Amino acid sequence: MRVAVLGSGSWGTALALTLRRGGAAVHLWGRDGEKIDAIDRERVNEPYLPGVAIPGEIVVGNDLDRALCGADAVVVAVPSTATIPVVEAVAGREPSSGALVVLTAKGFEPQSGRRLSEGAAERIAPERIAVLAGPSHAEEVARGVPTTVVAAGIEPHAAREAQRLFSTERFRVYTNGDLTGVEIATALKNIIALAAGISDGLGFGDNTKGALLTRGLAEITRLGIAMGAKENTFAGLAGMGDLITTCISRHSRNRRFGEEIARGKSVEQIRKEMVMVAEGVGTTSMASRLAKRHGVEMPITLQMERVLFHRKPPLEAMADLMKRDLKAEVW
Repeated sequence: MRVAVLGSGSWGTALALTLRRGGAAVHLWGRDGEKIDAIDRERVNEPYLPGVAIPGEIVVGNDLDRALCGADAVVVAVPSTATIPVVEAVAGREPSSGALVVLTAKGFEPQSGRRLSEGAAERIAPERIAVLAGPSHAEEVARGVPTTVVAAGIEPHAAREAQRLFSTERFRVYTNGDLTGVEIATALKNIIALAAGISDGLGFGDNTKGALLTRGLAEITRLGIAMGAKENTFAGLAGMGDLITTCISRHSRNRRFGEEIARGKSVEQIRKEMVMVAEGVGTTSMASRLAKRHGVEMPITLQMERVLFHRKPPLEAMADLMKRDLKAEVW
């Protein structure tokens, strides 16, 4: 298989390494010519994945036509805000017209709030689209740490093709027929990871983290079901699995972003200081809009929106969550 990986950040690089381990012929593409030349020359991706060697068999460059030429699969590994523009670029190039297109970003279209696969399906044939999601930090995937994820597709065969493409002895892929649920779960968990980081930054403990994950999953599930997802998807790899990993890991950029918020830094300041993108910030405002549109109560998301965009003190947000009207969990 010839695979073009579009996006030379930490996740694109980790997936390129995984695909190469599985025997694929991989071309790693990046938009920034200076940065991609450095990766090609030094065979390491600094500062995203320091110390991880990139084998010479992986072709590295910034010529998109060359990357796509003859590709059997195209992996779009850029942030959610850039995903649809990259898909449009792929759609306009004939050599990639029959290739499987795998989306890996975790978020929504910035303006419309649509799932990324919905936007992609307007540019390329829907049956060619798959989504890869689940508990998978690039830092660990790049080093071959055993990882399990899920592939979903608009058509079942696309999910199965992605499963075959990515599966190795260290990277196990399940399939899931609920594309809506997979995309919603993996996007919204970043909001809860921001809250978990704030909790850590404020010095709270395991009790608080356990409550955040449990009640966070409850509100993610409520919105997902309202948007047409299946409930059991949220107990799976894209839901509970990714939520746990993102909220507890030292690698989580969203959790780290929350820690910095708790220390009093502004969203703008943290964005300038961070090398990588924390998708949960943009997703928070979008999820709040979706909750209102679907009439779904999402108290943690609401408080996160006020903290991030209205400078509400995190301690005040926590107090407001704890003082909400008492109710039953299950009855």
